[in-house]
Amino acid sequence: MSDPDIKKGLAGVVVDTTAISKVNPETNSLLYRGYPVQELAATQPFEAVAYLLWNGELPNAEQLAALRATEREHRALAANVKAAIDLVPVEAHPMDEIRTAVSLLGASDAVGSGSVLDASGTPEQNLERSVRLFAALPAIVAYGQRRRRGEDIVAPRDDLDYSANFLWMTFGTEPDPVVVDAFNRSMILYAEHSFNASTFTARVITSTLSDLYSAVVGAIGALKGPLHGGANEAVLHIFDEIGEASNVNAWLDTALAEKRKIMGFGHRVYKNGDSRVPTMKAALDTLVEHYDRPDVEALYTTLANEFVARKGIHPNLDYPSGPAYNLIGFDTLTFTPLFVASRVTGWTAHVMEQAASNALIRPLSAYDGVDERHIEV
Repeated sequence: MSDPDIKKGLAGVVVDTTAISKVNPETNSLLYRGYPVQELAATQPFEAVAYLLWNGELPNAEQLAALRATEREHRALAANVKAAIDLVPVEAHPMDEIRTAVSLLGASDAVGSGSVLDASGTPEQNLERSVRLFAALPAIVAYGQRRRRGEDIVAPRDDLDYSANFLWMTFGTEPDPVVVDAFNRSMILYAEHSFNASTFTARVITSTLSDLYSAVVGAIGALKGPLHGGANEAVLHIFDEIGEASNVNAWLDTALAEKRKIMGFGHRVYKNGDSRVPTMKAALDTLVEHYDRPDVEALYTTLANEFVARKGIHPNLDYPSGPAYNLIGFDTLTFTPLFVASRVTGWTAHVMEQAASNALIRPLSAYDGVDERHIEV
C-alpha cells in the first residue's frame, strides 16, 4: 500500500462548499455573499453586513431597522454574565472572560427557552441566538477592558448605532465620527473569511449536532492563538519593541537572524497581498491624522516597506488594525476580543449553513507510532 498523501494543516484541501464568502483570485478581492468587502466597508453599517452574512442579502430600510431594534434590546450586560466575568482573574487573558461569558449565555438561553434537549436548534432559533450574541458581545468586551483599568461599567445608549455604542461603552465618552467610521470599517473587514481555523472549528462542532453557543465557544478558543486572532496583538508588541521608524532596520536584522516569525505579514490564502489591507490602511490614515500621530505612520510604512523588500511577504489585515485599535484607545489585550465581536457574525452564519446541510466532520489520520505489541506476562 502506498503512503497516504498527507495535507498538513489541511492545506489545499476542499472539505465543503459555502455561499457565505470567497476570495476572488481574479481581483484578489474578498467577497461577502458576492459583495467586495471594501465596498461594504465604505458604504454600510456593521449591522447591515451582519444581516447580509446571516440572510444572504443586504437589508432594506425596514429590515435594518428591525435588526437594530433587536440589537438594542440585548445590549446591556446581564447581571449573571458580569458576575461570571468578575470571577475570572483580572490578570487572565480577556479571551478567557469572553469564552466564559458566551458559555454562560448559552446555558442561560437553553434553560430560558426550554430547549435543553434541542441543543442544535431550529434555523429560526439559531438566527435569534446569533443576533442576541452579536448584541451582547460589545458589552462583554467593553467591560473587560474597563475592569482591567479599574473603571466602572458604562451602560449602553439606545440613540447610538452599534459601532458608536461599542466605543461609548468602552471609553465612556461619545466618539468622534472619524473614529466611529474607522472602527466600523475594521469590524466589517474582520467579520468573515471562509474556512479559517476558528470558523472551521465552529463547523466541526456544529457537525456533531451540538449547539450554536458551543460552536462559538470553540471558535473563541481557536481564535485566541497567536497564529490566528492573536496576531493583531503581536503586531503591537512588535511596534512597542521597535519604538520608532529609525530603529526598524536594526530590529529587523536581529529578528531575521533569530528566525523570528514576524506577525502581521503573510497569509495562507493571499499570495499577492491581503485584499483587506488597503481599506484598513486608509482607516488607519484617518486616525493618524485625527490624533496627529505621524510617528505611527512612519513606523508602519518603514517596517512594511523594509519587510516586503527583504522577504517579499506583504502585510495582512492584522498589521494595520493593531495600530488603529491602539490609536482609538483599546488596550493591546483587547484586540483579539474585538476580533471575536466582529467574527461572531461569520461564525454564526457558518453554524447555520453547516446545520442546514450537515455531515459529521471526521477526517482520517495516518498512524506512525510503534507497531502492534503485547504485554509480557
